[in-house]
Amino acid sequence: MKSDAVELLVALIQNGCVNDGTPDSGGEYRSVETLQEFFGRAGEVFEPHPGRQSVLYRVKGTTPGAPALMLMGHTDVVPATRDGWQHDPFAGIIEDGFVWGRGAVDMLNLTAAMAAVFRLYLSGDREPLPGDLLYLAAADEEAGGRLGAKWLVDNRWEAVACDYQLTEVAYPAITTPEGLAFPVSTGEKGAYWRKVYASGVPGHGSQPYGRENAVIDLGRVIAKLADAPTPVGVTDEWRAIVEVLGLAPELANALLDPDQIDAAIEAIAAADPEMARIAHALTHLTVSPNVVHGGVKSNVIAEEGVAEIDIRSLPGQDETTIDDHFKKVLGTELYDRLRFEPIMDHPDTSSPTEGPLWEAVGDGFEESAGTRRRFPYRISGGTDARFFRPRGVVAYGAAVYDDRMTTGEFAAIFHGHNERVSVQSLEKTVEFLATTVERFGVRSVAG
Repeated sequence: MKSDAVELLVALIQNGCVNDGTPDSGGEYRSVETLQEFFGRAGEVFEPHPGRQSVLYRVKGTTPGAPALMLMGHTDVVPATRDGWQHDPFAGIIEDGFVWGRGAVDMLNLTAAMAAVFRLYLSGDREPLPGDLLYLAAADEEAGGRLGAKWLVDNRWEAVACDYQLTEVAYPAITTPEGLAFPVSTGEKGAYWRKVYASGVPGHGSQPYGRENAVIDLGRVIAKLADAPTPVGVTDEWRAIVEVLGLAPELANALLDPDQIDAAIEAIAAADPEMARIAHALTHLTVSPNVVHGGVKSNVIAEEGVAEIDIRSLPGQDETTIDDHFKKVLGTELYDRLRFEPIMDHPDTSSPTEGPLWEAVGDGFEESAGTRRRFPYRISGGTDARFFRPRGVVAYGAAVYDDRMTTGEFAAIFHGHNERVSVQSLEKTVEFLATTVERFGVRSVAG
């Protein structure tokens, strides 16, 4: 079972289902074919756009009315170039005990581990759970799920309906004064992506004086937004993290005080920049201009420019918060010259830390790592769980990793260079998920 997960992960990486955000990218049908071969049966395939396939499998439960559990992974990955990588990002190389490749931790490792566990039930090697057990490999997660989970929830809810869900993101344990503590992704920040359009008046590039240049306005927008402090939010999940870390009281208090937190994060950055980056993301509205286009030719003053901005919000922060921030930072004169277009509007979501799945996750950690110690974690990115939670689904992300990579290093390889996961971590995750699924079945009908 464990070695099967490693082989499947390598195959999924090699499929190279790269999602660049355009409808014709992705090619998730390749990984659907791989999973069909792995399971030995076709499953139910959904294809809202040619090549953009998701596949669903189901093992019927034994007890009418018992809650259904879904194991949900995605098969698409973000783009990667060879530069900056130790190995070809789509070769699926195993070296030094690691599987290297784009998607190794986002989230093909979990997609493969979940498949290895699910196959035990699909094949009859394990008795069915009281409720239905579902496995969903979704397309298009990396571009907002419009051709994957979002489409399924909006158009085929009767097929994917469930009560509980295990998915991403799964971070490594952290070391605390009281021993290991495991983060469980119980929620995620909101995603309010925006396009910002600037307009100018075309003219000859040799005579720029007095001209309205869209690129110049756009440059000012980007610089102002990048440099400005953003609103702070101290969530219950952040309080739980600070508590479990067992920090010195002065630092702990500063990290929970909106007036002191920026200075505290700067102090952390001096020793551990990656952890400072995580702390900032979990406590702030974040604004990241990542794509810019403008102008048509070197000697023509730009008539139009556009920037795409990734904005992530905390509870209590919404479209109004974002608009107010932009007006404050850009100033009325510049703000009024711009046009804003929503790309994505998803409020933050979260699940409660109680019930049969929460306890089953604790059972999984106890069996695999010798401790039930866990804490809720609101991730800074987005997952397909945000489409299910508003339907009442309790969704978590969790796994068990070895100690060959720190939390900061692990976070840095998401969408970055040299993405990799250790073989031992994948095997530990399979063991963890197998226990969690089995114990969920027991706990879902107990009492």
